[in-house]
Formats: sequence, C-alpha cells, structure tokens
Amino acid sequence: MSKICRHCIISGVVQGVFYRQTTKEQALSWNLTGWVRNLNDGRVETLICGDEQQVKELLNWLPMGPPAAKVSAVEINDHAYEHHDTFSIIK
Repeated sequence: MSKICRHCIISGVVQGVFYRQTTKEQALSWNLTGWVRNLNDGRVETLICGDEQQVKELLNWLPMGPPAAKVSAVEINDHAYEHHDTFSIIK
C-alpha cells in the first residue's frame, strides 16, 4: 500500500465547532499522521498522511465535519509524502 499526503483547506463555519479536535480523532482512528490548524481568515488547514485508502476515508469525512460545522468548500491538493509520528493540532 502506497503512502500519500494530501494538503487541504476547509472553508465555512469550521472554527469554534471542534473541527480540529474531531479531525484529529478521525485521523487517529484511521492510523493517519499529519496536522491540523486554524487559519487567521476563519478556514482550517490540514496535512493528512498515510495509506492511500485511509487518507481517502478522511478526505470523504472532511466535507461533513463535526455536527456543528457548516463546510462550504474543501480544497484538496497532492503533497509530497512526509513522515509524522502522530496527528497533531497546531496552535
């Protein structure tokens, strides 16, 4: 199974609704690594790395997010593979 990374920008009501925490929980449940953080403009940015099928599972979840989120767009870009020890929230 090939390892991949995807860089994503999530727009909408995604700050103050536990989007980062829930993304981390989802990522860890699929054995993914990387990070997630808030951007100053109200969007959320994430780098998701791991086995291709598991990355796709999380990518499919991003447009839904946690119950309080209202995602309007998810921009997904290929990213060179990077090793991360875990999936973390960057402040």
